[in-house]
This record gives sequence, structure tokens and C-alpha cells, in this order.
Amino acid sequence: MSPVDPDAYGAQNLGKASDPAAVDVVRDPETIDGTLVDDPSVRAPLVLGGRDFHSVTETICGWSENKAPGWWLPAFMFSAATAGVAGLMILYLVTTGVGVWGLNNPVAWGWAIVNFVWWVGIGHAGTLISAILCIFKQKWRTSINRFAEAMTIFAVICAGTFPGIHVGRIWFAWFLFPIPNSNSIWPNFKSPLLWDVFAVGTYFTVSLLFWYMGMIPDIATFRDRAIKRMDLRKTIGPFQLAVGKIAAFGYGVASLGWRFSHRHWQNYEKAYILLAGIATPLVLSVHSVVSFDFAVAVVPGWHTTIFPPYFVAGAIFSGFAMVLTLLIPARALYPGMKDFVTARTIENMCKIITVTGSMVGFAYIMEFFIAWYSASSYESEAFIIRALGPYWWAYFIMFFCNVLSPQVFWLKWARSTPWFIFIVTIFVNIGMWFERFVIVTTLSSDFMPSSWGYYAPTYVDVLTFVGSLGIFMTLFLLFMRFLPMLAISEVKNVLPQANPHAAPPPPAGAPATNGEAR
Repeated sequence: MSPVDPDAYGAQNLGKASDPAAVDVVRDPETIDGTLVDDPSVRAPLVLGGRDFHSVTETICGWSENKAPGWWLPAFMFSAATAGVAGLMILYLVTTGVGVWGLNNPVAWGWAIVNFVWWVGIGHAGTLISAILCIFKQKWRTSINRFAEAMTIFAVICAGTFPGIHVGRIWFAWFLFPIPNSNSIWPNFKSPLLWDVFAVGTYFTVSLLFWYMGMIPDIATFRDRAIKRMDLRKTIGPFQLAVGKIAAFGYGVASLGWRFSHRHWQNYEKAYILLAGIATPLVLSVHSVVSFDFAVAVVPGWHTTIFPPYFVAGAIFSGFAMVLTLLIPARALYPGMKDFVTARTIENMCKIITVTGSMVGFAYIMEFFIAWYSASSYESEAFIIRALGPYWWAYFIMFFCNVLSPQVFWLKWARSTPWFIFIVTIFVNIGMWFERFVIVTTLSSDFMPSSWGYYAPTYVDVLTFVGSLGIFMTLFLLFMRFLPMLAISEVKNVLPQANPHAAPPPPAGAPATNGEAR
């Protein structure tokens, strides 16, 4: 067997030209960028463009070090203004009361719990990509894990806003924590809302540690490069800002004294795999606990054991969709990113969306079967009303977006066309929000028809949710501007040059033997 490394051979023969300047070039309409290869004997390259270690560092660091793209500041100002709307709505809620929401009797839960569950689900892809795919040694994750981890942190921050404000008297929100006080009042440990505090708090802590620790080597690279630009200054009106010194100090503090020593790398690898092992059960446990908000209630349409796996599949489904929603525009806007986020990576994510979307669709169908099999008239009627009642339009949107739209990814064209994938992921995000809305509006038709009511949100509900999107995008734009969007050290590890046992790739144009082709 030839000693030629298959990654090196693939990068040479299937990737782009060896000239690093030839970035973002489509060579073949069938294999797109050379990575959508159907031949099982050929391993598609993970990094294109003839990249070497220096080129990877220069490109990824350049996205943060160079002048911000022209679109960044308007996008940031718009997102920040939208986030400010959320602050105003929360202030209005606190000073006026939860009557400004569309809550009524019997729908005591509204958009707040819908938004909370939706945002927690959005954050699930980060843990899956970072932890589970890391444990299974899936190398294609290296170009998207940092994006997904950052998205997880910011989504959980948005999610954590809603439990705090939906309790009504938010100055008593600290009662959620098991803190003894002078009145000997303790939380109700039988309440799933308290379980949410522990589950989501643990998830956020582990995800934050995982994200930050993975960035330490890359932040140290930023620090070393910033030290060389200490004299850099920026004029803002009559003032001169020493941005070089500020960057060197900030990255220096954040890098925690990382010096790229052997001992540092050894401890880093140990800690990374340990955190991956700790985070893996969270993928299953967190959204299972969130589903208990509904499943432990004796309410028709809620009291079912299918909720935990159904919610977990839906969370992974919506999380991957949101990663693609953010990644595809960034891939088009930042020069050279297509060399790292290849068509094969996007296709793999589309396949996961198809699988999890099918699982969600199976759960929708099984819910009707369970309702019929239960022989409970209340249960059966709840699902008939859910599909054909006053909220039929929400159920139709949910089913179309979550079950039907992802099925287009069975077609190779759909999985390899970025603009089309972007549209489908938008549909998925909308559908997953409506899934939570459909579940919550089950409260509108409970046991007694005399207490039925129709729930409709107010402008405060709508603007609070829109403002949470602004908070998320503001944090994400700051991440894109000042921190490494891709994991520099991990991308380098999948380059052909990182394999110490690989022979140099054959020269361009040289005929390949049978052994080399394998």
C-alpha cells in the first residue's frame, strides 16, 4: 500500500489549485468545490486552497485584525437597537405587570415559555458538534465547532432571560435557587421549573467552559500577534485610542498565560476530552428536563412519555438549522472561509437535519397514535383540536416547516446549493418556534369547554421576542469581530502537513497508481 496520505492526495487532486490566492473558486459543478466525492476510495479534503499552517493563521486572524467589513457596523447598530427594544419591553413589564402580555385564563403560559424552550433548543447543536462529534473523532466538525459553541452560549443567555421575567415579580426570582432565608422559604423541588434552573445552569456553565477553554490557544495566537502591533492607534474624533495596547492587554489576560508548551498542550488535550465527556450527557438531559415542564402536567396533549426524546431530536434539529443560518452568510462574506467550511461539511449538516426532521415528524404522527391508543376522550380531542381547531394554521406551519421542508435534502442539488439551504433552515427555525407555540396553546382547550379561551400575543410579547433576537445577533457580531471564528489549532490538525507519517503528495498532474488512489 502506498504511503501517500489520502488527505494530502485528496487536497492535491480534488481541491482547488495549489495557489493559496485562488480561494472560493468552484471547479466542478458535480463535486462543487471538490469535496462532494461519491467514490468511497477517495477521501475528500477537509481544507482547500493548498493551505499551510501559516496561511490558516493569517486568514483566520485576518478576519478579526483587519478593518471591519463595511456591512458589520450597520448590522451591529441595527442588532443593538433591536436588543434595546427588549430592554424597554422588560422595563415596561416590570413596572406595569404581566397583564401587558396576552395571558388569560386558562392560557397562563404564553410566548415567554415558548421563547425559552425555543432558545434552549437552538443552543443544543453547539454541544453536539463540540462534544459528541469530538468523541467520535469526526474531523469535519473542526471548521464549524467554534461557531456552534458561540451560538450555544448566546442562545442560552437569551433563553435565561424569559424564566426570570415570566414569574411576574422578578425581584423574587432568586427564590428559584436553594438559598435559605429568614422566612425559611425553600424552593419546591418537585417543580419542573426548578429543574430547569439546575439543568440550564449546568448546561450554560459546561458550555461556557468548553467554548472558552477551546479558544485559549487561539487567543494566545491573537495575543502574540497583537504584541507586534502595540503602536497601532485609531483616531476617534479629537481622541487617539491605543487599540494596539488594548488588544494586547485584553488578549493577554484572556489567554491565561498560554505559552504553547508541551505541558500546556498535554493538559489542554486532557481537559478538552474530559469536558466533552461531561457535556455529552447534557445533550440528552437538558432538553429532557425542559420537556418535563409539560410532560409532568396532567394536561391532555402534554402528559406523555414521548416528550423527552421528541424534544431532544427537535433541539438538535433546530440547532443545526441555526448554525447553517449563521454560517452560510458568513461563509459568503468572509474571504477564504469557503476553504475551511467546505461543501462536504454543509452537506453533512443537511443530512443530520434530514434525519432529525424525520424523527420529529415521526413523533408528530406517534402523538396521534398514542392519543387514540390511550382510549381517553380528553386526549383524543386535544389532538383533534390541535390540528383542526382554532390554531390549525399554527399546526400546518409547524408540520410543513419541520417535516416536509427538510425532505428536499434527499436531493443532492438541495444539499449543495447554499442559498437554497439557507431558505430551508429559515423555515426550520420558524417551524420549531411554532412547535412550541402549538404545545403551549393546548392550554386553551382543557377539560371543561366552559373555560376554553383563545390566546393571542400583544405587541409586548412580539417585541420582547424580536428584542431577544437582537441580543443574540449583537453578541454574535461581537464574537465575529473580536474572537477567532474558527478553531485555528484544530483546523491545522486536519491539514495533510499535520500527519507526521504522510509522504509528500504526488506532483500536480502526475498519474496516480492504484495504491495512491486509495
